[in-house]
Amino acid sequence: MGIRISFSKPPGQGLTYGLAFVGGFGDAAGFVLASTFTGHITGNLVLAAVSTAAGDWLTTLIRLSAIGAFLAGIFLSVACARLTASRQWPPLVAAFVGEVVLISAGSLTLMSHTATGIEIFVLCLSLALGLQNGAFRRVGGISIHTTYLTGMLTGLMVTESEKLFSQPSSAATTQDQRARLLYGIWVSFFLGAATGAALVLRFKEAGMLAVVLVLMVLIVRTLLSEQISPGQLPRSQGYPVTTGANDLNVSGRKEK
Repeated sequence: MGIRISFSKPPGQGLTYGLAFVGGFGDAAGFVLASTFTGHITGNLVLAAVSTAAGDWLTTLIRLSAIGAFLAGIFLSVACARLTASRQWPPLVAAFVGEVVLISAGSLTLMSHTATGIEIFVLCLSLALGLQNGAFRRVGGISIHTTYLTGMLTGLMVTESEKLFSQPSSAATTQDQRARLLYGIWVSFFLGAATGAALVLRFKEAGMLAVVLVLMVLIVRTLLSEQISPGQLPRSQGYPVTTGANDLNVSGRKEK
């Protein structure tokens, strides 16, 4: 059985694009600082295979640990949703706060130049982006990801290709809305990646803290959309988030 958590309003496209910006920022900045992708799995599997072939076992371990931390973050997002449901807190806010703590801790550890700073940074950032990816997966019934794009872009290209060979229909409007959303995520992810890379190239480890500010803005925006204060978080009505063992999403469809 899933857990149903309600929102007074559905998460908007602004929040979606903001999270895509965070995903691109974290992935690009993590790669510049640690030569490891922290927001998805496929790239790290390839990089781990390359470092294995080169006999660089420490780098291989770091890249495989990033995969494990990302998957653990998804698991943690489910546990977080269940905990917030029992305490009637907005589940996205809890996930965003977790991201802020993890990214801040990882960045500060890397800035301290400790012997294991890179390893801790990769684990914290991968865990944070896994938490985000698991906590925010649907908008208006459309399946999305905000930390990697391959699957969404494949679906987008299939949709655009099918439009060229089909007659206009009522489904075209829905497809156009989905396409606009995915294009927006694509652009936001790219802008986040470019910004993250530029900041860490210019300011080194300190540049990572800029994404913490973005997340704090998203936290405030989410709380304001609930029209309640952080100290008073009663359960609201209208837009459900359904979570379960195999599914965790944010739905923009009204509960019937």
